[in-house]
Amino acid sequence: MAGMSSYSAPSPVPTTDPGLAAEAGSHTVTVGFDLDMTLIDSRPGIKAAYEALSARTGTYIDSDLAITRLGPPLEQELVHWFPDERVEEVGELYRELYPEYAIGPTPAMTGAREAIEAVRRAGGRAIVVTAKHEPNAKLHLSHLGIEADAVIGWLWAEAKAEALREYGATVYVGDHTGDVRGARTAGALSVAVATGPCPADELLAAGADVVLDDLTAFPAWLAGHIGAQA
Repeated sequence: MAGMSSYSAPSPVPTTDPGLAAEAGSHTVTVGFDLDMTLIDSRPGIKAAYEALSARTGTYIDSDLAITRLGPPLEQELVHWFPDERVEEVGELYRELYPEYAIGPTPAMTGAREAIEAVRRAGGRAIVVTAKHEPNAKLHLSHLGIEADAVIGWLWAEAKAEALREYGATVYVGDHTGDVRGARTAGALSVAVATGPCPADELLAAGADVVLDDLTAFPAWLAGHIGAQA
């Protein structure tokens, strides 16, 4: 089900960097995308990484449960399994293990490549803004042959607005209510996809302007959006 919320998005917040503003102005639109469960189905890879972490540390982790809570930063999951004083250390170990165990098993989400291509065909830029460890985010995209104009990691929820504003993004696409909050904090249009842990009604209640079933609906939505702005 694709739907619209009952209120309009706030006006976009312009970038304060004149160089970035000039570059953003040379494009039809700059669209930001979340990574996990938006562009990639990271569940099999993250499950494998958690299992490797559990074996390495000797600590039980319910990896099947953990992958139902994707979106927030890694540390928010690790506190369920490790004492606070170990979270930083174990997080570093997880990130070290991640390339070996998580990249290969992770496929692209249906419509991901086509969504990026739709932005390019429209003369726009596609950037990825994610809470994931940035080097690992780039490994995923490289492995899958998905080319973004920029990849910015380590940003979650409202903090994503930093990168969205910097790059002049007026649309942000994500699967989590945290992505909705990031878009609205940046003054960007929130386009949500119901492919992650948050169902469509929860995304709308959080303030999403548009909710799509998945990214296969995005190219048509983008064409209509750009047409309406012309």
